[in-house]
Amino acid sequence: MKFLINSLLPKHQIDVLEIYKFGIETKNATFNTVVPSWEEWDKAHLQHSRFVIEIERKIVGWIALNPVSTRYNYSGVAEVSVYIHPDFNGLGLASELMKILIFESENNGIWTLQSSIFPENEASLKLHEKSGFRKVGFREKISKIDEIWRDTILLERRSPNLI
Repeated sequence: MKFLINSLLPKHQIDVLEIYKFGIETKNATFNTVVPSWEEWDKAHLQHSRFVIEIERKIVGWIALNPVSTRYNYSGVAEVSVYIHPDFNGLGLASELMKILIFESENNGIWTLQSSIFPENEASLKLHEKSGFRKVGFREKISKIDEIWRDTILLERRSPNLI
């Protein structure tokens, strides 16, 4: 299968937010229950290391980083968001996005990537572990979805090139 990875740009906003909506609907990808506006999404993510993956001119996935803190000491720590359209799951597209994200994040001074993943999201856990992330914590009943407490597993990847 041929795919193309490009920088995520404002012109991709409709596709990016639609794919995010699918993630919300699974109730296993995010605690968010409402799709943000493009402005909210854009402001919440770092301006570098944003990518979309296309198949036959259709955006089928994206990856981006959220800062974990506004404090300078944590400027090299970011949280990964990666979403694939459900019709394209299981094709290795998230792995391709993760490879370029890791490379570009290091070029932009990110020394630690982290993710907080629901234990039920086995595909995302496998993706992260395959990409060099390790489990560093378990957060029990950290937040609710539909009034049900949910746990998350915290994973991180430390850059061997920047530490």
